Amino acid sequence: MPGTTLQDVIVPELFNPYVINRTMELSALFQCGIITNDAKFDALASQAAPTVNMPFFEDLTGESEQIIEGKDLEDNKIASKKDVAVIFRRAKMWSATDLSGAMAGSDPMQAIATLVARFWERDLQKELVAILSGIFGTVPAGASGDPAAETRLESNLLDISGLSGAKANWSGAAFIDAEQKLGDAKAQLTGICMHSATEAYLKKQNLIDTVQPSNDVAFGTYQGKRVIIDDGCPVENGVYTTYLFGNGAIALGNGNPVDFVPTEVDRAKRKGSGVNYLINRKTLIMHPRGVAFTSANVAEDEGPSRAEMKDPKNWKPVYEPKQIRIVAFKHKLG
Repeated sequence: MPGTTLQDVIVPELFNPYVINRTMELSALFQCGIITNDAKFDALASQAAPTVNMPFFEDLTGESEQIIEGKDLEDNKIASKKDVAVIFRRAKMWSATDLSGAMAGSDPMQAIATLVARFWERDLQKELVAILSGIFGTVPAGASGDPAAETRLESNLLDISGLSGAKANWSGAAFIDAEQKLGDAKAQLTGICMHSATEAYLKKQNLIDTVQPSNDVAFGTYQGKRVIIDDGCPVENGVYTTYLFGNGAIALGNGNPVDFVPTEVDRAKRKGSGVNYLINRKTLIMHPRGVAFTSANVAEDEGPSRAEMKDPKNWKPVYEPKQIRIVAFKHKLG
């Protein structure tokens, strides 16, 4: 199609919904149920406020009382708390030269949309790893030691890396101990996000099973749980962090606020013969259910950067530990 420009092939009203849906189709995190999207969170992500409050009632505790004639029952209060999700905004711009190969096909808009969706699929995975680093991070102690250092979601963290010798390495028994962090809720854990070096270590021992769906690409499983490989998983001094997830552990909202322009094509006329640009923007909620965003260390009113999502000062657990369907497992490799 000689002379075809981005303006000719991009129809924003069709392009943006396709990119959103295709991103979710491509993502292993969506396919195994770790991240779930629904209309409620889409609506929340469309609000103008930088954060969204989500009140909830705490579980009822205690025991039932015996009925005795003439004796009053004890008055028990129903307590409430609130979860807080943050809305973050991201954008990316590409020039026509970046997309020239896709424009040569029979359906250039779909080809370009698939390229963009693959970019966002990778980018959102990086966003998730940043969030996980934050919710399991440690807030340093104050200058005088008060307040003391605090690991935000320590209840859901198993760290064997400090043990001696082979005890610090990944093992099937240690993995089961990590699952046990959720107690009788451990059956909810369905997926594992690990560094490629960890996956290779397990594969060499024939511990990764390969599943080949009839209509999709093959994927690995470990002890029945789908494996997602991401080299963004933290590695420090030979200590690897692997994450275990349950279905719906992460809530996703794709926002479309008033006057928000998610997709547009622009042209820089002064650059030589002119350069066409495709700009794609996202307003999102990607929220670990039960861990509130505190906004304690956020510089811009528009929302947090990825570095700020990694800051443990910006997170605080509000659900009971077993209700937070995420576990971190720190280990070494043999």
